[in-house]
Amino acid sequence: MNSISLPGKSFSQQNKDNKKAPYCKPESVKCLELLMVEAKRKKYPNIPPDYIAPIKYSDNTANGLTKCIIDFIRVNGGQSERISTTGRPIDRRITFTDIIGRTRTIGRIEWIPGTCTNGSADIAATIAGRSVKIEVKHGRDIQSKAQNKFQQDVETAGGLYYIAKDFTSFLVWYNLNF
Repeated sequence: MNSISLPGKSFSQQNKDNKKAPYCKPESVKCLELLMVEAKRKKYPNIPPDYIAPIKYSDNTANGLTKCIIDFIRVNGGQSERISTTGRPIDRRITFTDIIGRTRTIGRIEWIPGTCTNGSADIAATIAGRSVKIEVKHGRDIQSKAQNKFQQDVETAGGLYYIAKDFTSFLVWYNLNF
């Protein structure tokens, strides 16, 4: 096998340098998994502990982090839900067979905007009687202008707003506020 050489490194070494480090699950996520197993044991006391399937969590994606936060709030007695701000598609395509037997499709799929407020947070929760909005930002993701305005509106109205980048920092914020 030939390797391509650039000054100082071979091609195979450069590819190794560009790879992301493997995900290492933080202790906070491991604790959440144990907490959820304990909650299952309390909910289903007649099932032997060996038969309770563990729940796996990770906070290395936006969806995974959102699931971690929602389940943590719920297991601690709060109410939380994921807010979907995307609209819905309407299929305006028509499929037909033309006179020489070919199947044709004309038209397009249109998106109708959602009915949520522009910039709505990803998670809406009520914790200890307080309104909490949590925006999940993973990696290099940043707040838009609409999300920044939504944050100001929530805080002006007396609610709490938090931008979650990982589960560990969310737990620190949660413990400071509740």
